Amino acid sequence: MEPNFEKFFDAYAAAFNRSLGENVDAEAIMACFADSFIGAGPTGVLCGQNGPKFREVLQGGYKFYKDVGTERMVVRGLDVTTIDPNHHMAIVHWRAHYTRKDGSPVSIDFDVAYLLQTLRGETPKIFAYVAGDEMAALEKHGLIEVKRKP
Repeated sequence: MEPNFEKFFDAYAAAFNRSLGENVDAEAIMACFADSFIGAGPTGVLCGQNGPKFREVLQGGYKFYKDVGTERMVVRGLDVTTIDPNHHMAIVHWRAHYTRKDGSPVSIDFDVAYLLQTLRGETPKIFAYVAGDEMAALEKHGLIEVKRKP
């Protein structure tokens, strides 16, 4: 029986949104990730360990999201591909809602590809993700200014 990926990513989004409040829900977010994982984007590839350092990174990451005006994340859709019985790829279609410094709202749609280990009877675990150029999208919508080298 295939895991309920909709439920998994809805819970992930809920943990993300709670983390935009007073406290980062690091436990819930960390529970979504494997012991080791890989992240890839336009700035390169990183290898992470699910532990104290990841918890620190989450604290800083959510401070950044709050500082740029992130209000909430919503799953707009989900496409899942079975790789084998224990591994799946999920393309999550996200919508992020922000409030700019001037008080005006803006929403940004984007996709992230996740690779999940889905061992029988266990909750799926993210072991890799590939994301687009988040900083370019934030700059394009007036949420940040990227300092360019002269």
